[in-house]
Parts: sequence; C-alpha cells; structure tokens
Amino acid sequence: MATILVTGAAGFIGAAVSHALLARGDSVIGVDNLSDYYDTRLKDARLARLAPHKNFSFRKADIADKDAMLALADTDIAGIVHLAAQPGVRYSLENPFAYVTANVMGQAVMLELARALQSSGALKHFVYASSSSVYGANKKTPFAVGDAVDHPNSLYAATKRSDELFAHTYAHLYGIACTGLRFFTVYGPWGRPDMAPILFAGAIARDEPIKVFNHGEMWRDFTYIDDIVAGVLRALDRPASGSPPHALYNLGNNKSEKLTDFIAEIEKALGKTAQKVMAPMQPGDVPSTYADIEASSRDLGFAPTTPISVGIPKFVAWFRDYYRV
Repeated sequence: MATILVTGAAGFIGAAVSHALLARGDSVIGVDNLSDYYDTRLKDARLARLAPHKNFSFRKADIADKDAMLALADTDIAGIVHLAAQPGVRYSLENPFAYVTANVMGQAVMLELARALQSSGALKHFVYASSSSVYGANKKTPFAVGDAVDHPNSLYAATKRSDELFAHTYAHLYGIACTGLRFFTVYGPWGRPDMAPILFAGAIARDEPIKVFNHGEMWRDFTYIDDIVAGVLRALDRPASGSPPHALYNLGNNKSEKLTDFIAEIEKALGKTAQKVMAPMQPGDVPSTYADIEASSRDLGFAPTTPISVGIPKFVAWFRDYYRV
C-alpha cells in the first residue's frame, strides 16, 4: 500500500484513477480546486462516490497555489498522478490566461512539490497528463511519441507541450522520475459535459440538432475510460528510467474512428436519430487523431480492449441514469 497524490481528483479521469487506486489498497490524497469551467454538481457527485473510502482524503486547493501545494511536502507521498488542468481547445481562444495559470504554473508548482518530496526520500514517480493535442495537424498517422511536436494548433496544446518540457528539465536537473501520458479523446461514464459524447447524447435525447464540424470529415481515437485508467496505473507502477529519467507514452485505443460512426453508435444506444448540422472546422481543432501505442504496449503492457461498440452503450446507460433521460 502506498500514498498517492491525485490532482484533479474531482475530474473525469482523476476520479476514475482514484477509485482504481483505492480498490487495489492504496491511500489517495485528492486535490481539486472545483473550478466552475463546467457544472460543479458533477464534480461534487464524483467526490461523493469517493468520500466513503476510508483511505481517501480530499483537499480543495489550486495546483497553481504554491503555498497550498508545497504544504504537502511533509507528507509520505510515494507517487503523484497529476491530472489537474484547464481543459478544452476552444475555450483557450476565450481565456488564454486560465491555461497559462493552470497548465504551466500548475506544472511548475507540482514539479517543485515532487522535488521536495524526492529530497525527503518519499517520492518514487511523478506521472502527469499530456494530450494528443501536442501532435497538432501532423499528417503522418498514427501519431508516435517520436514524431515532431513543435507546431501546436492551439494554446491548450502549447501548454501541454510545455508541461512535457518542464518535466524533462526536472528529470535532468534533479533526477525525478517523470512520465507524461498523451491521452487520446477519453470518453465513458462520468465524463466531462463539455465534450462531444455528452453534448451529442444530450442534444439527441432532446431532439435538438448537433453540430458536426469539418462537415463530418473528422476522425478521433476514442479511448474508453477503463482502458485509460489501466494505462495510468501501469505507468505509475513503472517509474521512468534512463538519463534523464523521463518518458512519454500515448494512451489511445489505437483505432481512429470517423466522428459520424461515433455518433451512429450513440444514436443506436439511445434509439433516436440525430439532427446533424454540418459545420466548418473550428479554430485550433485538428481533423484526425490516431495513437501509435507500440511504446506503451512494450514498456507498460498497455492493451486497450474496449471498442466504441462496447464503450458507447456503457456510456449511454450511465448518461440516462445520471441525467434521468
């Protein structure tokens, strides 16, 4: 049993990772600032499911608040799973400062906490969330971790690439074992309401039109939450080595699905037909994502098992229950 710090513990992936860590016997210190970027009632509901666990404790704090976070330096934290961030590509066009604060300053603060914990002999591994967005509009597919990622399409992507560079530097300077995970379009129960699955399911259920960007010519490597969680835990248990001890991995389903096929699965699960409004590509967006998982399969034993034909019905069952539709 170990004590793991999970940032973004009230978030979609953070809550799911916390459940998995608790289920295997670890203690979890959850941190989240409960931002109102989307409905905080969903965050509260996620936390309410974690609260009964005797090995779970929660602190409401902002990862960019160095005093609040460095106060954890005297705890016996063996691992950090840093998932807190300001998400969303399109919102970065409206509020760029939120991304710099949460994603850049937040990463710096968390790495300083990791440095303090390592100096005390407690910390073994710092795992953090990156994003498939760092690949920008790369035309070579599938995206591999060795591909060039110096042309981001959005500020969100730029901040996530900055996170990777910060971690590499701390690994080099201080020998902190750091692993970055590039997530590919995660979906499933308890997902974020600003993302396509809930937006589509909600509109279809209400007989409202949905916008399909790039006139339907969009492909995404949709990855089910359980597969992502398994990958995160496998990464956490295998501290990066080498010189410097910094590693990057893709966590994706290794299959790029056309967006209209994804919508068709939601229609099938809901038993309703979507009213599609074809729209142009949005600024900062990319036409396709597709994960090369050779490295994560080889080094972590990562093996996603959930196609959208299985994952979407599970997501829709939760959606119906939670939103009572």
